[in-house]
Amino acid sequence: MNIKSLLLGSAAALIAVSGARAADAVVVAEPEPAEYVKICDVYGAGYFYIPGTETCLRIGGYVRYDVGVGDGGSFDGVNHVTDHQHGDDNTTYWKNTRFTLKTWTGQETELGTLKTYTEYRINFGNNYGDFGDNSGPGGTTNPNRNGDGWQARNKSSALEFAWIQLGGLRVGADESAFDTFIGYAGNVINDTIVPYGNFQTNVIQYYFDAGNGLSAVVSLEEGSGEVGTIDSYVPHVVGGLKYT
Repeated sequence: MNIKSLLLGSAAALIAVSGARAADAVVVAEPEPAEYVKICDVYGAGYFYIPGTETCLRIGGYVRYDVGVGDGGSFDGVNHVTDHQHGDDNTTYWKNTRFTLKTWTGQETELGTLKTYTEYRINFGNNYGDFGDNSGPGGTTNPNRNGDGWQARNKSSALEFAWIQLGGLRVGADESAFDTFIGYAGNVINDTIVPYGNFQTNVIQYYFDAGNGLSAVVSLEEGSGEVGTIDSYVPHVVGGLKYT
């Protein structure tokens, strides 16, 4: 009888303790619903709504590595390959690594679609013939002094594009309509006979698309480098008419 009483008493104590713990249990709050990013497919693949706005954003970019060998880009076409250690003309090869970051935005307004585009590039490497200073005293060439320009280094970082477009009106940093409207030089990668470049400029331009293959553009441009504005303030005027 004593053993049975002890067992029954122990069972009652366990039930009492369990009941006390159940009464003191911590209530775990339910997780708040997460606000996931909404996909925006109005302007193409890759866009999403910026939370709390009606603006669609796309972020992209790339990493690129190039190695060039020979005399690509040489205007006179002469073979300039010489002694890498002691020569004063070293255009044998070049290399370049580029990181590019791009952003696109789009939003519908009462005046039409409002878009922006930016592109920023950072380069690391060297150039053809970019081999520093090998000169000696009095302007003579010192074969024992090697320039350090041939060594890869941080080269440039530049804002290539930053424009705002409302409907057909675009303002900001872009490339000249002389190039963009015709699709640049097509599939030509490098032409040593006719240099092709000086694209970047500030623009105020209007693009019209009739929707039947007929399009036109009028662009006021600041120009780039030595081909800047006319008489310090008069812009270049570029116009085009195209039927595809």
